Amino acid sequence: MNLVLDVYYHPDDSATVAGILFEDWESDQITKSLLKSIPQVAEYEPGQFYKRELPCLLALIDEVEQKLKTIVIDGFVTLGADQRPGLGAHLFQELSSETPVIGVAKSRFNETPTKTEILRGSSQNPLFVTAMGIPLTEAQHKIQSMHGEFRIPTLLKQVDQLCRSEA
Repeated sequence: MNLVLDVYYHPDDSATVAGILFEDWESDQITKSLLKSIPQVAEYEPGQFYKRELPCLLALIDEVEQKLKTIVIDGFVTLGADQRPGLGAHLFQELSSETPVIGVAKSRFNETPTKTEILRGSSQNPLFVTAMGIPLTEAQHKIQSMHGEFRIPTLLKQVDQLCRSEA
């Protein structure tokens, strides 16, 4: 089972984390949707975003009963040319480096290597794919093969809408 995650932050310092479990990378079929309210999140610290989002992701992952093959997050696993740990790297470590984590970011982080870029659909605006626990080329292939004819894969768009639906 694979899991796509996203978090929406509310103005009152609470958050909603959403997850979509799926089996087939090329399908839009959802096995199960998950939603969890987080009553209080840490304040945003520049350069330390993972401290705010990681507890939200872990709270939802703790409720998943299935064995996870891969987790996809909205954001970076590694940052910049020197591949500093990003949110996904911290998640990978928290999960004992057992479950591969793929990060899909919509905008370039400073010094993001061009090798992380993929194009989907007819868009000339790249997505930036980073990963741990899985070779980058395999992670890019999985995201490239995901259902949807547009830049953002269907399940990534749906998990974003799901966490915002509770706003």
